[in-house]
Amino acid sequence: METGPVILYSREDVPRLRYIAGIILGDILGLSWEVITDKRRLGKHPVINYSSENIPIALKISPDSLLFEKRIVRREITINEWKGLPVFFQTPPDSDIPFDIFAASFFLITRYEEYLEFQPDEYGRFRASSSVSYKYGFLGIPVVEHWAKEMAIALLKKFRTLTFKRNEYKALFTIDADQPFAYLGKGFIRSMGGLFRDLKNNAVKVGDRYRIVAGREKDPFEVFDYIMDNIQECDTDVRFFFPVGDHSKYDKNPSWKNSEYRKLIHSIDDKYITGLHPSFTSAGNYSMINDEATRLKTILGKAIMLSRFHYIRLFIPQSYRDIHNAGILEDYSMGYPDEPGFRAGIARPFYFYDVSEDQQTGLKIIPFQVMDGTLYKYKNLDPVASKEVILSLINETRKVGGLFVSIWHNTSLIDSPDWQDWRDLFEFMLKNQKP
Repeated sequence: METGPVILYSREDVPRLRYIAGIILGDILGLSWEVITDKRRLGKHPVINYSSENIPIALKISPDSLLFEKRIVRREITINEWKGLPVFFQTPPDSDIPFDIFAASFFLITRYEEYLEFQPDEYGRFRASSSVSYKYGFLGIPVVEHWAKEMAIALLKKFRTLTFKRNEYKALFTIDADQPFAYLGKGFIRSMGGLFRDLKNNAVKVGDRYRIVAGREKDPFEVFDYIMDNIQECDTDVRFFFPVGDHSKYDKNPSWKNSEYRKLIHSIDDKYITGLHPSFTSAGNYSMINDEATRLKTILGKAIMLSRFHYIRLFIPQSYRDIHNAGILEDYSMGYPDEPGFRAGIARPFYFYDVSEDQQTGLKIIPFQVMDGTLYKYKNLDPVASKEVILSLINETRKVGGLFVSIWHNTSLIDSPDWQDWRDLFEFMLKNQKP
């Protein structure tokens, strides 16, 4: 094995380069590394020459200007192919790798394109269809890890005694409890409003509502025992996210003061890791997010470390700044609500880099690849077609030793004929996502 670190030679030691080198060389390949700007200090270490200069023996990657810029500039992306993979930010012929892997990876992982002007959807979100990865057909591939693998092969041709980390595939199931109850936990005014609607539109529901509120039957949305039974059977790692925002058109959760809801949150938190599900209206509003984090902290009696935005209403960089300032250390919102795939081009956690501030933050981002609502609401897929999508994403994540993350809602797993096929799909996914 080579002694000492791999040297990354560059004309400048800049934060953007250090950030992406840490992910590719450190997190993915498992190498120790160091940025050097003085050729006299290269020594006998393996060298990646990230400059326009010529250094004998070194692996040469001619740099694009992206990592050395101090501003955010719209870039024209031209896609080529290398080793069967889509690549961009092409390099001159004298480079050992025909594109700037560091700049291209930085562009995808930091969501650089989301800092630029774009046409939002009806909820103000960045559309999957606006992304480079969707436009050029590689949203379903964790290209950054594939690029890193090919870079490792190129390095081995130059430095045969280098050894690389073996990345192990893992899976994580997550659930958003947007509406934990159909009838319970509504409070007097909302319950009476629901009763009057039932009297007018659906007399059968009147009896259901009475029996459930009276404690004679279980609330149909309260399927958490079913979820937990399947989690235990498949030995699956899991996270639960609970909303505690105020009621709105898009926020249908019970009041955070409701005793039935608090009891549910406590019962799950006693067994599993839980986090905050910031409300629809809190996106882009630090004060509201902070208030909601404080509410959940009050319920659980401990600091709230995890979050995922309701409706995946994620505004980069402001949303990440807000939750981090509210004390959140991990966020699980990095994925598209309208398309399955790898929004950041990577299948593993990474720290958020604020491109506007040009600095890495302490907020860890855990990307997800698929959400139940994406399949049946946005893509209009049935469970059979959804099975193929899920299997493809699991297999792609497996290839690179990444983390497969799915989002489900308790309301997609109701014990009724209409949702039985989705229950079957849920159980199928848990069995097939096992390491």
